Amino acid sequence: MRVVVDYRRCIGAGSCTRAAPAVFQLASDGTLRLLQEEPGESHRDQVEEAAEYCPTGAITVEG
Repeated sequence: MRVVVDYRRCIGAGSCTRAAPAVFQLASDGTLRLLQEEPGESHRDQVEEAAEYCPTGAITVEG
């Protein structure tokens, strides 16, 4: 699985960080940091939830 973030669409809402904190983090300036571009399968449900609840659709899960 590969996680892709469209940073132009990201507004820093933080829903992804709550759903998958091992994969996403908000920096102190409110910008999103992708901690794991290819997280293990054990994170799939969390990452898919993060993508589903992203208010701007900035997160895509491939594979």
